[in-house]
Amino acid sequence: MKQQIPSLYRQAFASAAFYCVVLFFAIAPGCTPGHSSKQKNEPEKEAGYSFEEVEIRYAKGFTVKQYDTYRLIDISDPQHSDDTVYKYALVPKGTKPSDAIPPDYTVIQTPVERLICMTTLQLANFIKLDAVHQVVGMPSTHYLFNPAVKEQIAKGRIGKIGIEGNFDAELILSLDPEIILVSPFKRGGYEAIKDLDIPLVTFLGYKETTPLGQAEWMKFVAMLLGKEELGNELFAASEKKYQELEELCRNVSPKPTVLSGEMRSGNWYVVGGKSYLAEQFRDAGAEYFLKENQETGGINLDFESVYAAGSDADFWCLLVSHTGDYSYTVLRKSDSRYTDFKAYKERNVVYCNLRQKPFYEKAPVEPEVVLADLIKAFHPALLPDHQPVYYELLTRE
Repeated sequence: MKQQIPSLYRQAFASAAFYCVVLFFAIAPGCTPGHSSKQKNEPEKEAGYSFEEVEIRYAKGFTVKQYDTYRLIDISDPQHSDDTVYKYALVPKGTKPSDAIPPDYTVIQTPVERLICMTTLQLANFIKLDAVHQVVGMPSTHYLFNPAVKEQIAKGRIGKIGIEGNFDAELILSLDPEIILVSPFKRGGYEAIKDLDIPLVTFLGYKETTPLGQAEWMKFVAMLLGKEELGNELFAASEKKYQELEELCRNVSPKPTVLSGEMRSGNWYVVGGKSYLAEQFRDAGAEYFLKENQETGGINLDFESVYAAGSDADFWCLLVSHTGDYSYTVLRKSDSRYTDFKAYKERNVVYCNLRQKPFYEKAPVEPEVVLADLIKAFHPALLPDHQPVYYELLTRE
């Protein structure tokens, strides 16, 4: 029953070309010495140069060791499905890399001014940090919402570099990126770009198992951009609001049960009981229908197993990618058996349509907004004035 599959969030990534990236453990320059980002001609930093302090409290996928003139960043899989560690030394531009930096660390000169993103989960951090002008390339430019990003594309300042194993190496070189952000454990191929002498910098925010853990990756991006103070401030504001909302639901009763996922290619894909989404359901004063499950990623179940465990769930939470308006009719037509579920019968389906909402461009770095949406759906009396941003109750028949 329990074959590992991508989580609910990663299913949507895989469904769109923009989210296609690759397994590259053997080829990532972040695992080998001798690579460094391109250094622009800038004046020498003063000897007394110091970093803004960055503390990591929730993210499990990266650690920061801070020294006088550089930082050492270790990145690893938050879900521990792989033991590869990607190592980077962040050094201010104009500063000679310290001889104390271990040789297996890739040196990245900061602030990075030109880079390529491979997913919208990565892009969300640049939108949050008001740094979309530093993104010069992406695999796809379809289905984007952010006005600043769309303007950059319209002006030819963001190039479409291709997808999967078909990256345009010549175009990438012409874009002159200092780094390329990549997400391992996804599909695709970096063979065309691994020898371009451009550091591939690993980004594993999407594998975090808590909402605040995922959002805290904005601090990693902020360090790359030299925006540590802003990253700290933005995350602190998000954390404060999230904790206030979580406290609001701490003693709520009763706690409704929530079903997730849907049938795809003959199987029902759901997230595990220790996953990011299950955690957010708990924070919103609900109980996940697979709360006893110990998986942090996704689970592949047959219809009968889901029906036995979740047919009586009070709510059903869905991420959909539907052209046009989503409705109970659309849901029923996709599989008539859905009409037997309590949440369908009682019109308690909670959904987010990725074709209409900028979920992946914003939600990863504002978990407090997603949490408020879920609370509004599960316990509307707690947030009577909240207007849903991403998730909302499906009302259209």
